[in-house]
Amino acid sequence: MIRRLPLLFIFFLFNVTFLIGQSTEEVVDQLKKEATENSQLEQLAHELMDVIGPRLVGTPQMTKANDWAVATFKKWGIKARNEEWGTWRGWERGITHIDMVSPRVVSLRGTQLAWSPSTSDSGITAEVINLPVVEDSLEFANWLPNVKGKFVTVSMNQSTGRPDYNWEEFATRESFEKMKANREAQTRAWYQQIRNTGYNSRTLNRVLEEAGAAAIIQSRWSEGFGANKIFSANTKTIPVIDLSLEDYGMIYRLAENDDKPVLKVVSKSQELGRVPTFNTIATIPGTKFPDEYVVLSAHFDSWDGGTGATDNGTGTITMME
Repeated sequence: MIRRLPLLFIFFLFNVTFLIGQSTEEVVDQLKKEATENSQLEQLAHELMDVIGPRLVGTPQMTKANDWAVATFKKWGIKARNEEWGTWRGWERGITHIDMVSPRVVSLRGTQLAWSPSTSDSGITAEVINLPVVEDSLEFANWLPNVKGKFVTVSMNQSTGRPDYNWEEFATRESFEKMKANREAQTRAWYQQIRNTGYNSRTLNRVLEEAGAAAIIQSRWSEGFGANKIFSANTKTIPVIDLSLEDYGMIYRLAENDDKPVLKVVSKSQELGRVPTFNTIATIPGTKFPDEYVVLSAHFDSWDGGTGATDNGTGTITMME
């Protein structure tokens, strides 16, 4: 939420400030000594990413992160405060348990999306169905009543879970090119299938919800080993669950082959109403030029499906360091 200056510009100002009255060699030696003998990065990373974790705007974890940063700056003798900046939808994540109970029993890997509606304590048990291949929106409208009481898959079943760099390293050139061609054709067909429904990826979930679907099942692969992109649900009453690529593929194939997979999902969360949001600001007063400013910044919030380490926990702790 804080506006950022380009890093090169920030570091340029930073270095000019320190170079006043000192040689470049002296400044570099001081920076190297501080980095090697007094770095706080490892401890900061542990406290922010391991202990506090993800920092979704509107969650108690975001508030904990704001308070932690203020306390950390004050411990270093630096004046800091949380400055209110509007309000946001408050939400708190609970547990997510996903199990296939038919045609066999197995626990699956997945999680609810940010701001997903909650299930009851007993969860939802229902059959999984896939989106159909339709010619037009009228055919889709005629099919739509089939979703009532069902889990509905809304993501393409990926043909491979290996990143391209892994294919390039271990596959023959011919098999790599064949895989890419098949995947491109599959992707084009999938997007055409979605367009034929008369909806898109932003509006489809709402239509399924209104038609009585029990929940939405997706798998938004990041094109990396074992990593999905966990963003936000856009439903009002039913949960949206993201499954790992391998588990999603299994469920998709079972439904495609009419094996009638049945899932049990317990996905708990809590709506907190509108809550205040904050920017955390710390100030080190200048001595020679007290009315001039050097701004170091990083965005503090993150999505909720991981620790927020690279977006932007590492930027935050580097700025603090």
